[in-house]
Amino acid sequence: MHASPLTVRPFDRQDVADVLRLMRDLAVFEGYIDEFRVTERDLIEHGLGDNPRFGVLVADLGGRAVGIAVHYIIPWTYDLKPTLVLKELFVDETARSLGAGAALIDALKRRAAAIGAPRIEWSVLASNDAAKRFYRRQGAKLDAIWEPWTLLIQTEDDGQEASGV
Repeated sequence: MHASPLTVRPFDRQDVADVLRLMRDLAVFEGYIDEFRVTERDLIEHGLGDNPRFGVLVADLGGRAVGIAVHYIIPWTYDLKPTLVLKELFVDETARSLGAGAALIDALKRRAAAIGAPRIEWSVLASNDAAKRFYRRQGAKLDAIWEPWTLLIQTEDDGQEASGV
């Protein structure tokens, strides 16, 4: 039996265009492409600089990035231990069912263990039943205690002046 050419590794400068392409594909899939603002420069500045604000694991299949796991760390919470937050997981349609998603999750588990994080947290689109089945197969479960909430804040970056209440 041949070893799979699929590898998972942290992204680097040569991956920026592919990471951006996969992020855009996810934005299309999840329906927020009209609000998508990330650029290659943003990925370089905020993900590859001296003090990265996030990390990206890349699923590489034969030299081509076919999947990403964008993540960041909350340094500590109630138990004084870090939480690894999975912000985006996406695998190109051409590589689904080849093990890229599971390989990315396994790499995230190793990353969490390496930093002493006892948990990985993320949100799933309510309508994405396929993702929910996939996550359950990876050993995840729906959090029965916590609900995701969002408070939208109008900022100057939105082209309008921020207002107080």
